[in-house]
Amino acid sequence: SMHLILSLLFSTFSICQTLPSRNIYTNHWAVRISGGREEADKLATKYGYNNLGQIGSLEDHYHFHHSKVVRRSAFSLRGSHSFINMDPKVHWIQQQVVKSRVKRYIRTDQNFIYFNDPKWSNMWYIHCSDRSGRCRSEMNILAAWQRGYTGKNVVVTILDDGIERNHPDLAQNYDQLASYDVNGNDHDPTPRYDSSNENKHGTRCAGEVAAVANNSHCIVGIAYNARIGGIRMLDGDVTDVVEAKSLGIRPDYIDIYSASWGPDDDGKTVDGPGPLAKQAFELGIKKGRKGLGSIFVWASGNGGRQGDHCSCDGYTNSIYTISISSTTENGNKPWYLEVCSSTLAATYSSGEFYDRKIVDVTTDLRQRCTDGHTGTSVSAPMVAGVIALALEANPLITWRDVQHLLVKTSRPVHLKASDWKTNAAGHRVSHLYGFGLVDADAMVVEAKKWRSVPPQHVCTRTSERRTKYIRPDQILNSTIATSGCADHPDQHVVYLEHVVVRVLIVHPRRGDLQINLISPAGTRSQLLAKRSRLFDNSNEGFRNWEFMTVHCWGEKAEGQWTLEILDSPSQLRNPEVLGKLKEWTLILYGTSEHPYNSHYSPHHSRSRMLEIPSPGQERKEPDLLLQETPDEEEVDEYNGPCHTECGDQGCDGPEADHCLNCIHFSLGNIKSGRTCVSYCPLGYHEDVEARRCRRCYRGCEKCAGRAHNQCTSCRRGLYLCAEEHTCVEMCPLGYFPDEIQKQCLPCHENCMMCLRDADRCTACNEGYSLAGMTCVPECANGTFFHLEEMKCSACHLSCSTCTGPGMEECIQCAKDFLLQEWRCVPACTEGYYPGEAVGLPQQICRKCEENCLTCHGAGRNCTKCRDGYSLISGTCIINATCNNADEVFCEMVKSNRLCEKKLFRQFCCRTCLMTG
Repeated sequence: SMHLILSLLFSTFSICQTLPSRNIYTNHWAVRISGGREEADKLATKYGYNNLGQIGSLEDHYHFHHSKVVRRSAFSLRGSHSFINMDPKVHWIQQQVVKSRVKRYIRTDQNFIYFNDPKWSNMWYIHCSDRSGRCRSEMNILAAWQRGYTGKNVVVTILDDGIERNHPDLAQNYDQLASYDVNGNDHDPTPRYDSSNENKHGTRCAGEVAAVANNSHCIVGIAYNARIGGIRMLDGDVTDVVEAKSLGIRPDYIDIYSASWGPDDDGKTVDGPGPLAKQAFELGIKKGRKGLGSIFVWASGNGGRQGDHCSCDGYTNSIYTISISSTTENGNKPWYLEVCSSTLAATYSSGEFYDRKIVDVTTDLRQRCTDGHTGTSVSAPMVAGVIALALEANPLITWRDVQHLLVKTSRPVHLKASDWKTNAAGHRVSHLYGFGLVDADAMVVEAKKWRSVPPQHVCTRTSERRTKYIRPDQILNSTIATSGCADHPDQHVVYLEHVVVRVLIVHPRRGDLQINLISPAGTRSQLLAKRSRLFDNSNEGFRNWEFMTVHCWGEKAEGQWTLEILDSPSQLRNPEVLGKLKEWTLILYGTSEHPYNSHYSPHHSRSRMLEIPSPGQERKEPDLLLQETPDEEEVDEYNGPCHTECGDQGCDGPEADHCLNCIHFSLGNIKSGRTCVSYCPLGYHEDVEARRCRRCYRGCEKCAGRAHNQCTSCRRGLYLCAEEHTCVEMCPLGYFPDEIQKQCLPCHENCMMCLRDADRCTACNEGYSLAGMTCVPECANGTFFHLEEMKCSACHLSCSTCTGPGMEECIQCAKDFLLQEWRCVPACTEGYYPGEAVGLPQQICRKCEENCLTCHGAGRNCTKCRDGYSLISGTCIINATCNNADEVFCEMVKSNRLCEKKLFRQFCCRTCLMTG
């Protein structure tokens, strides 16, 4: 009878199981079994399953797999495995079906990138998800990401008031080796906190460059995989020493320095770097990045409303910095923008109230986000991020290559300016935006195939030393004719890059002056616009001040240059006191060869000339040559002098390939012909005993013998493994290619892989982990790597992970501690309440509503008010103003939802608060 029941049950079960279904059944099951893993394994074995273990953290739930069941089927098939359904030890079982799951974003195209960072959808300047036609993402950052460039292994440092290194959007990319506190003379760049959050600027700039992607917090940085550091140097007295120290922090480690500061943008200041800072700039471009040159990105200035002109700012006016301006979403000039001829390119930033802001809902102090970051301060870090993408594409581009790339790839697009012009080299350029809007995709594409431009030459010419008077409302012209120093090959400039004009001008009111420079090709650069009539009334003039223009980029240097000075008096002045141009100097920077074509023409054309016969000269056919060769009997024996390389056996002619034996070495063979040489050329080694030049192993340029492991240098495109004496296309693990020595040099002993330098690690040996790009001993939770002592030291007891020993240096809090502002605390202090934080493992203390001393949540959850305030329905209302206006008025306030406004809430306390 038991067999009959089982048979009936089984047939009923099998009928049900074989009915067709729209589901796709897999060969995986979820099973609930008591008794632990051992019992689950027994049951799995009994019915022919494989137990793949507990399902996540669900106790007594196991993942079973059956290899003999069809992997994907429209039917739930029966078999011996089906008996597991009736086993009394199985509480529940479910065969798994395939579920359709769709990512919830609008599929604009197959390559669309989506991040879960809260402000990602608002980052219009990076991606277009706006179908209204207002979308402006011409900077093509998303396209550069889609090519795989995200700033990996590039180090960017923000020169500012510090950065909040434990901010959730920065902590993962924070690099302590790219950071320093010049104000406090230590290694911690954390900003000084105060009630006004004055020192928030650097943290905001850092977020634009390298905010971590896909961490559910704030934004996505333009180079979201770059290393980010901070130099704290603006929170104190800024001196020449402070600036020079900041510009020279680890120049061989840091690739890009981004600065969004400068002299006062007040319309009257003329100021720039002091002698030490100037030296730091020059040292950075000569020796930084192992000789490739540090890259300095600078914000052009925010003094537009004050009539300021960024050519009076010696930082943006320097040839060593990349000066960046801003435009609004619609391509209009922002109210704060300054005009000058040294600006190289522009990015989006905020403008008028109707323009969308950059959702530089960037990182803000106290681990928050903000949308209040504006001005050209936004633009410089953006370009630093774009350059980081280009450096990832090609780490070998120089500081000058970066400027050439910006000139070649930036585009005017829809940017509105009345002065757009095309210079003689074909570049569109403007005093507002330089060469236009930065294009990240074009930058990485060009960088990938870029070959470095020829060496920089400098040609200097000075005007005659004769004082010229600058008369009001008249134009003074002064000219310099130059050949571009054609008579000095090491100074010869044919193709221009930067042009600098150094002037010595005495004048009773500097703000009335306007200065232009006209190139031999007719390109006019406005070196100085008339500054604000209200502010710049200085009588100091310009004492050897240097103006700079990039508007002649790519033009020819040779010809007549004209300096044009106009004095337009803005108020009554003593007519007898005239301005004077005492002297001016023209400094031309550029190359003697074409910067882009010079790599291809000379050598290639020469080699082809040897192959092509001269006009009118035809190649002789072999049979004709044979007919023209006289019989051997008719050839007289040679009795002339032998070549100096011929030995004592004489020769059959005067050349080195006529020798019967050689003094030094014989090169070649019977087929190709032999010749005598004093030394063996590249690709051969000297066999002294046989007096022969023998060929090296393929790939060797020089060698000690014919074997593959006897190379001493390698042919172009290959690297020498010095220890193995072999030539390879790619360096082995633990080595990096040195482009100067063309060798595979060993990484630091702690590195498994490194990039460009021994100490720029990208992966570490066992027992070590990356701190920035340095391998340091792995420190357990509760400890950190102490940079000076080179060992793991204990964090503060409130931290589970940290970057230093202080209570303010926690990254994550220890168990039972909460994160309040920048510290880990055992309990939230007065005025705060505990709450969850997206992207953070621990709870954080959030601020109660304004004027509330204690609360148990956000909004109207106050339980105690400050003195002078009354607690009404969970909100603190000031005693003096909380009243009740006319009942009808209050009802109107309530019906129009104006109770949400504090002012109306105070006028209608009872209506808005006490009665809901």
